[in-house]
Amino acid sequence: MLNEVLNKVVEKNPGETEFIQAAGEVLESLQPTVKKHPEFSKVKVYERMVEPDRVIMFRVPWVDDKGEVQVNRGFRVQFNNAIGPYKGGLRFHPSVNLSIIKFLGFEQIFKNSLTTLPMGGGKGGSDFDPKGKSDNEVMRFCHSFMRELFRHIGPDTDVPAGDIGVGGREIGYMYGYYKKITNVHTGVLTGKAIEWGGSLVRSQATGYGVTYFAAEMLSTRGKDFKGKDVAVSGSGNVAQYNIEKVTELGGRVISASDSCGTVIDEKGFDRAKLASLMEYKNVKRCRIKEYADKHSLKYFANKSVWQVIREQGIKADIAFPDATQNEITGDDARALVKNGCICVAEGANMPSTAEAIKVFLGHKILFGPGKAANAGGVATSGLEMSQNSGRISWTREEVDARLLNIMKSIHKSCLDASEAYGAKGNYVVGANIAGFLKVAKAMLAYGIV
Repeated sequence: MLNEVLNKVVEKNPGETEFIQAAGEVLESLQPTVKKHPEFSKVKVYERMVEPDRVIMFRVPWVDDKGEVQVNRGFRVQFNNAIGPYKGGLRFHPSVNLSIIKFLGFEQIFKNSLTTLPMGGGKGGSDFDPKGKSDNEVMRFCHSFMRELFRHIGPDTDVPAGDIGVGGREIGYMYGYYKKITNVHTGVLTGKAIEWGGSLVRSQATGYGVTYFAAEMLSTRGKDFKGKDVAVSGSGNVAQYNIEKVTELGGRVISASDSCGTVIDEKGFDRAKLASLMEYKNVKRCRIKEYADKHSLKYFANKSVWQVIREQGIKADIAFPDATQNEITGDDARALVKNGCICVAEGANMPSTAEAIKVFLGHKILFGPGKAANAGGVATSGLEMSQNSGRISWTREEVDARLLNIMKSIHKSCLDASEAYGAKGNYVVGANIAGFLKVAKAMLAYGIV
């Protein structure tokens, strides 16, 4: 029955490969719910779930430092608000298109549901590339982007956050412009600085959260991070705090990367090296090669972490793909398994191809899909929304404790759902079904809307 739903998705969304991939993975996992919940099929919940509530696409004109007019394309996909306001990040990257934004918004439905917080699924962004742009150019773009986006968002309607290419600088420019044109100071964006409505631990949340989730998975087999070699891809926000927390828990992180190449550090990151990496990426905003040169580390140009591990035969007990979608191929996955990998936790969204996931599951590798493993970021965004609504601020310890409890809860929900629906220990099935049921029941309660 769900094959027919997927066929319709393919037919109605030609060329949208990322969205079709995401829909296919979810629908395949939801097959056990069809027999158990005939009420969902009766009112076509599955068919409605794969259709966004609305898709907003708009032009973003701005002026560069040379005085020349540039034009980019902006997106906001509001996918499903059955359990709360639309919630999901904004991505600024040349690869951004409608398919990528739809896949991310669709995934966000289930991720947000898993957090136990009242948040619906949405996503947005632009094909604008902030790399190599001056602060003034980024500001002018962000202001132009918000000139259109502001009319579609609000604290009880849609609350965007950051994603690839959108950090504290971009959130600041967008929020400042939103506040100026609406004359309202409210929690309409998350990822804000502490001084103007942000939450402690928000920057660290995705990286910490994926580490907490992996720790829970490892504990099911009586293992932990101590003495383990850990491969991390990426060098942005998620990877940085993933490295920090893994190191704190006794693991040795041996890699990092950006879009230009990979650095391998056989001795592993320590506090000083991580601080240096953060300076190069967050302050100097330069390529990771400069970091590698500074510390005399092995650098592999134009290769992903997973390619390097495969070609160099590097051992990694635990893998965290924290960079971007489809970065781990089937061949990469087989190499990880061959080289002793026991656990993979996705810090990025859909970083493993369908073939790679089959390899991991086929070899009984602990595999935490992104919608569960990297939900810590949006969970803490939800906590930021709560603090904004109450005009209060929680301590670092309180937010971190809440984040840890949420990640433990997500882990338990995945395991419980996988067992209840005949796929014990399969976190992919468990995450999709656990996230789906809450949203589906809400949609059922509302009638045909």
